[in-house]
Amino acid sequence: MAEPLPLPLRRIVVGITGASGAVYGARLLQALRALPGVETHLVVSDTGWRTLRHERGDAPDEVRALAHVVHDVRDLGASIASGSFPVHGMAVAPCSMRTLAAIAHGLADNLLTRAADVTLKERRRLVLLARETPLHLGHLRNMVAVTEMGAIVCPPVPAFHLRPQTVAEIVDHGVARALDLLGLDHALSSRWAGMPSTAAS
Repeated sequence: MAEPLPLPLRRIVVGITGASGAVYGARLLQALRALPGVETHLVVSDTGWRTLRHERGDAPDEVRALAHVVHDVRDLGASIASGSFPVHGMAVAPCSMRTLAAIAHGLADNLLTRAADVTLKERRRLVLLARETPLHLGHLRNMVAVTEMGAIVCPPVPAFHLRPQTVAEIVDHGVARALDLLGLDHALSSRWAGMPSTAAS
């Protein structure tokens, strides 16, 4: 894992793609906003904006307000397109199979995939909340490829052992796992403390 930036600043890039599960990206931005010393850089694909509006009813300005810096997905001259711009890590939440494929093959064809490519080449932490089911062999091979390159594929799978009572709790757990993988302290979700032992019958 890359060395953290000197406190009090840690920059986190958040990418939001058009896969279902836009709530994960928005909630991740909210959680990062609440952490001291964290600066967020947001980049959203065109279909990401469309999915945000469809699934959450969010206006673009409402989502932009959650980030410290917002970049246009077409702006390949943005700061996060360069490895010389110090960043702690990046999360793509949710990560579509199209974006996964672009990252796996190093296409860097827009700012989101370029930022992910930079994250990998600089040996920084890249967390992909991949959203698709069922998966065909191409999806699986792309997951293997990005894992071999250093990324972490982290599908937002519900943790039913924590007995969530609401959809919000399920989402918070998925976001909490992403924060863990980015090496950021938080109190967003309860942690597994073990199953109570039972007396032998």
